[in-house]
Parts: sequence; C-alpha cells; structure tokens
Amino acid sequence: MVLFSLTATHADLNLETVARLSKGASAVASRSAMSPPLPGRSGDAAEDLALNGSVVLATCNRFEIYAEAATERGLEAARDELLKNITTQSGLDVDTVSQALTLRRGPEVARHLFSVGAGLDSAVVGEREIAGQVRRALITAQDSGTASPGLVRLFQAASRTAKEVGTRTALGSRGLSIVSVALELATELSVDRDWENTRVVLFGTGAYAGATMALLRERGCTRVSVFSGSGRAGEFVAARGGTALDADNLSAAIAEADVLIGCSGSDRRVSAEELAEVRGPEPRPLIVIDLALSRDFDPAVDELDGVELLTLESVRLAAPEEAAESLAEATRIVDSAAHEFEAERRSRSVDSAIVALRRHTMSVLDSEMERVRARHGCTAAAEEVEFALRRMVKQLLHTPMVRGRELAAAGLQEQYVNAIEALYGIDVAEPQPAASEAGCPAHEAPSHGGAAQDHTQQVQTQQDLSA
Repeated sequence: MVLFSLTATHADLNLETVARLSKGASAVASRSAMSPPLPGRSGDAAEDLALNGSVVLATCNRFEIYAEAATERGLEAARDELLKNITTQSGLDVDTVSQALTLRRGPEVARHLFSVGAGLDSAVVGEREIAGQVRRALITAQDSGTASPGLVRLFQAASRTAKEVGTRTALGSRGLSIVSVALELATELSVDRDWENTRVVLFGTGAYAGATMALLRERGCTRVSVFSGSGRAGEFVAARGGTALDADNLSAAIAEADVLIGCSGSDRRVSAEELAEVRGPEPRPLIVIDLALSRDFDPAVDELDGVELLTLESVRLAAPEEAAESLAEATRIVDSAAHEFEAERRSRSVDSAIVALRRHTMSVLDSEMERVRARHGCTAAAEEVEFALRRMVKQLLHTPMVRGRELAAAGLQEQYVNAIEALYGIDVAEPQPAASEAGCPAHEAPSHGGAAQDHTQQVQTQQDLSA
C-alpha cells in the first residue's frame, strides 16, 4: 500500500483558491475512496487502479487529502481520480487543480501531517485548534467508510505527536489561535476595549463559531447574537448562550452591532451595498472579522466609512512568532515521530510476505505429517516426528522473518517480497490458507486461515520465535 497526499494551504495559495478547492470536500472523499476496479480490467491492472481510502482535512486556511493507493504503479491513477473529483466539485479546470495541489509521497506524507497537527504549519504557529480538526477529519472518514487501516494509523500517529508537542514544549502555551489573534486585533482597533459592553453578531454555528463564542465569554462579552443560514442558531445558543437570530431580525441586530464575526463559510456573502443600507446614513463604528475561508463578507466592506475589516490574511500577518527554542524542539519531535511511523509502516509492508511464507512452510509440513500418519498412525513416534519438524520449521523461518524486518526498515521491502515470490513460488498478495491439521493432537496451536487473521498469525509467529 502506498500513502500519498494532495495539499493546498495558505502558505502557497491565496485563500480564495483554497476555498474553491475545499468546496464539496466531503463529497470528494466519498466519491473517491474504496473505488472498485474499472470495468473490463482484472488482475494486476485492476489492483493498480484501486484507491484504498482517503481522508480530507479542510480548515479555514487549508485543503488536504491523504490517500492510500493499492500499489506503487497505481499511485498516478489514484491521484488522477482524486484530481478529477476535485475538479468536478470545485468547478475549477483540471490544470488549475493539478497545479494548486502539492503531491507528497513516502516519508514526507507523515512529516507534513504531523507538522500540521502540531500547529507548526498554521497561520498562527502553535495553535491547538488544528489538532482537534485532524481528529475530526479521521472520525468523519471512518463514519463514511473511506478511512483505510493505513490512513487510520497515520492520523492516530499525528494526534499522538500533536499531544507530545503540546506536553513537551512551550509551543502554544499561550493558547493562541486564529480566533484569539483576530479578537486581539479587534480589541486594538476598538474605541471601547471593554468587551463586556460590545454587541457582537456571529455568523455560523460550526467549530470555529464555537471556539469564537468561548473566547468571547472569556473576555466578558455576553451580548452575542448568532445567525445561521441553515437554521441551527437556536440549538447553538441553547448550548453556549447568546441570542438566536433569523432572517427577520438579522438586519436590526447588524445595525446595532459593534463587531460582526463571520465563521459560516456559506455560499452567500454580505455585500458592501447590503451592509451600507442596513447601517443607515449615520453608522456607528464597526469591526468586521471574516474568519470564513470562502468569506462571509465582500472585501469591499472595508471601503465603507467607519468599517475595519479583519481577514485570515490579517491574522496571519499579525500572529506573533513563537520562541525559537520551542519551535526547534517541536520540529525534532515531529521529525522523530515521522521517522518512527515510516519505519513501522515499512515493517508492516512485509507482513503479508511473512504470513505467506509461514503458511507455505506449514502446508509442506502438514503434507509430510499426513504421510507419516498414513504409515504409522497416531503413535508416540509420529508425535515425536511432528514435534521435531515443527521446531525445525521455526528455526528455518527465523532468519527470513528477521531479515524481512531489517530490509523493510531499510526501504527494501519490495526486493524482499519479490525474492520470496521467486524462491518459493508464493503469491504474496493472496496467500493460500494452511491445510487443516487432522489426526494426532498438535503440540502447538494450529494455524487458522482467513485474511482477518493474517496479522495475528504473524504476531504469534514472532512471539513463538522469541520464546
């Protein structure tokens, strides 16, 4: 299995393009992952084109897809399938999509995701919100059935790494986030810096809206009204406080507001003309904070008298730099975790070969034992022969299994698998189940067939060898 990623972030693209790419993010994953072979293809050709799974990470300033192709040969086909689906959902042409998304493969996939989860790749370095978004991306993919086992391990390792960075370094200890930096900027721009008397209208009811509401409460702001185009404002304020707005009273709330905060990312923007009309001929000073990737407010509102517009770009430019020592330590943790993950992934890549080799060898042993039993029956002599043969097989398997782990750690797993197939004539991709044991009582637990048991068998074999 081959892990790869397609990423577009604030560091490489304008946020408008990132927002376009993110459109229909969930549909991209569901349309792409676990794709069946194309009609008319079979065998290796069908396997090469299979996309085993995908997880989409879409936040306020990034759009990233982590995917698993069935084979190295099939990676380009899997990438093309994802690009086609992104093109369909975003409405952008295929060349724009292809150029906007950076392809990563191999060890760079884990290192990038671990950096993202730890907040090292954020507009506000060290922010902790992204770690939760990484966890939720995996949960969403698991719920929709698009997360392959390899991707589950990748995202779980990313979450562990983020936690380790948070506990072992001072990175993010100030609790900085995109929302907190935006509110600090708004405080500096306000005539009255006391949030207790500030009237806020919040657009949206998602994760960023929840984080915004929590930070507003920390600042003593209680006069918050919430509008949701999807009609979820009532449920949102019931859990977090505030006043729910609907289309009938939204305009009046905006006219009286000191701060507007956009977190909805809906298709409809508040235009400068609409805002000017609502505010009237003698408008009060107004701060507009647009945290939505696809923008809740037309950028032209910044040209209105008395209006200050803060965007994600404003936040990125204003974000303070973290201490160099904390950044260096966090980077070391991420690099080490990515190295360990890659070593483990390589080791896992020879599991099927080891299981196939063990099954093949045990099948030969079982055949020999059938001949012994046919000649001597279930006698003590037959049991002694079986015991001796099983010990000999364990000893013979020990070196090939250990070498498999060593070669995999060195990135030579493909050569190992090819050698096993060539020397023993084994189809590693589809190992045959071991023959059932019959006759004399066995001195060790027999091997059970079934793909779900493969990894368990391999682990048991390792335990037996170390005994």
